[in-house]
Amino acid sequence: AIAGALSGDRKYFDMAARHFFYMQKIVGRPDGLYRHQASTDAAWGRGNGFPALGLALTLTNFPKDHLDYPALLAAFQKHMNALAQFQDENGMFREVIDYPGAYPEYSGTSMIATAMMRIRQGWLDPSIYQPIVDRAWKAILSRTAPDGRLFDVAESTGTRGLTLKDYLRRGAILDRDPRGGAFAMILATEIASLGVDY
Repeated sequence: AIAGALSGDRKYFDMAARHFFYMQKIVGRPDGLYRHQASTDAAWGRGNGFPALGLALTLTNFPKDHLDYPALLAAFQKHMNALAQFQDENGMFREVIDYPGAYPEYSGTSMIATAMMRIRQGWLDPSIYQPIVDRAWKAILSRTAPDGRLFDVAESTGTRGLTLKDYLRRGAILDRDPRGGAFAMILATEIASLGVDY
C-alpha cells in the first residue's frame, strides 16, 4: 500500500488486497486470530502481531473509495476484537495468544499495541482499546532495561510442520534482541507522535 501511496498507482492497492485475502484464507481462523502456518492452529503471538501491524499500516495508506477497503477494515476490526479478549492481567499478550500457560511475549505485545494505536483513525472504540494500549505500553516499559536488555522476546520459529507443543517450547530471550527492540521502538514512536505522557 505504501507503493500505491507514493506512486499514485492503484494497482499496488489491488495487489495488497489480493495478497491479504490470499493469506487470510491460508492462516485466518474463524475466531479472528491467525495461525502462524497451515499445519497447526497455534496462534503464535508474533504471528498475530505481523498481520495486526501489517494491516494497520496498509489501511493507513489505503484509499477509502477502493472496493476492498470495507472488507480490509472489517478484517482488521475482527482481529483486534479477537486479540482484545486475550490481554493478560499484566498488560501483555502471550507467546501463544489463546493458550493460558504460554508466557507473556514482548515483541507480539508491541506489535499488537501499535496496531491498536490506530484508534486515532476512528477504526476502533477508544473506550475499549485505549486502556489495552495503555496497559501494554506500561508492560513493555517494565520489561525494558536501561541497557537495552529485554524480557521475554520469543526466539525465531520455523514455518514447516510445527505443532502447538513446538510453539510452546520457543525459548524466551532475556537479552538485547533486534526484533523485540525494533517493535518496541515502533510503538514508542507511535505514542510519542501523539504527545501522550506516560
